[in-house]
Amino acid sequence: MENQTKLRTVTGAAMDKVVPVDYRRKVYRFTAAIIAFICLLLMAWYFMPKGLQVSATDVRKGMVERGTFRDEVTLRANALALNSVILDAIESGRVEEVLIQDGAMVKRGQLLFRLSNPQRNLDLLQRKGEQTQQVSNLANLQVGFQMAATEHQRRLSALEFELMQAQKKHERNMTLAAQGFISKVALDESQDALTRQQFSVNEERQNKIAEDKVRSEALAQMGAGISSLQSGLKLVSASVEALAVRAPIDGKLTDFKLQIGESITTGKHLGRIDDPRHFKLSAQVDEFYLSRIAIGHQANAMIDNKIFALEVMNIFPQIKDGRFLVELKFKNEQAEKLNSGQSVNARITLGEPATAHLLPTGPYLNDTGGTWVFVLSKDGQVAERRAIKIGRRNQQQIEVLSGLEAGEQIITSSYAAFQTVDRLQIHGR
Repeated sequence: MENQTKLRTVTGAAMDKVVPVDYRRKVYRFTAAIIAFICLLLMAWYFMPKGLQVSATDVRKGMVERGTFRDEVTLRANALALNSVILDAIESGRVEEVLIQDGAMVKRGQLLFRLSNPQRNLDLLQRKGEQTQQVSNLANLQVGFQMAATEHQRRLSALEFELMQAQKKHERNMTLAAQGFISKVALDESQDALTRQQFSVNEERQNKIAEDKVRSEALAQMGAGISSLQSGLKLVSASVEALAVRAPIDGKLTDFKLQIGESITTGKHLGRIDDPRHFKLSAQVDEFYLSRIAIGHQANAMIDNKIFALEVMNIFPQIKDGRFLVELKFKNEQAEKLNSGQSVNARITLGEPATAHLLPTGPYLNDTGGTWVFVLSKDGQVAERRAIKIGRRNQQQIEVLSGLEAGEQIITSSYAAFQTVDRLQIHGR
């Protein structure tokens, strides 16, 4: 028992004591860990590339420059004859004879080709027969009317003679009655005879006037019918004559490809005749300039290393494929060696030159309308979206009114893939 008691005393259990926990040290360690984690996140965010990743090979760049803006439109124009006459078939038929070849110079009235159309010849014969019949009818009517008029005149002359005789007889009876040689009854009878004769003459005259009016109207209607037949005959004759096609003006025959035996229909395009001495220029212009180009605007063209003065002659506002048509005429002299269809370079002046900030044109204009661009940083690795305001433009340059400074670079390639992006990260070279 004593040994067991001694052993318990030697264990040292009485020497242990409770040590209190230090919570502040744990809080400090936890706070330091959080701060270190946040620092790591900030460093990662700082060194991580920002914005949409774009390869440098996929973009094109342009620089804002201070220079002179030339308010003009550069065109690729085609030379056309100033005066041309289109040859369209006004009659159908079969080609019997071709007397000229494409590209030949022709004179006004020169026979080009001849058609055959048997139906037209039959129509002409029929119209001639109808006219001959109507002329014959008119002649017979005139003869009948003349005979009727002669008969009326004969009767009127006889009645007028009888009236004259009755008047003389009544005058004698009046003298005799005054002398008492005849009775009042005899005098009254002679007066009645005179009155009756006068009535017959007046009636015959009125009948003659009425019949003359009827004859005149009938003759006028017959004459109008004959005139109509003559007009129809002229038209048919002209149709037959039109089977022999002649040149309407002097010039060069173009696009003429008729073959003997070919059948053509009315309205078919057969070619044209161009004036070889006077030309105009025709060009397609971007619809952006439709409101800025007006008739009378000055222009010029380079032909055979010589500049020729031009003027806007016609504007056709119908837009097709984003372009409209303008025609230019030479103001003073015209190039001697100019052929129809030849292409030349031309410029239309829209305003006076002015000093401005200038941007090169590019596909980006179609995507933004010139309201914003991506501006590159100095190292060219970042491009940020920026609103700008532009003014006039030509095919090569744009006038910048605000938003950019000289020396800054922008992306000039298409923005179709960047419409909703504000920042680009350019990588690669």
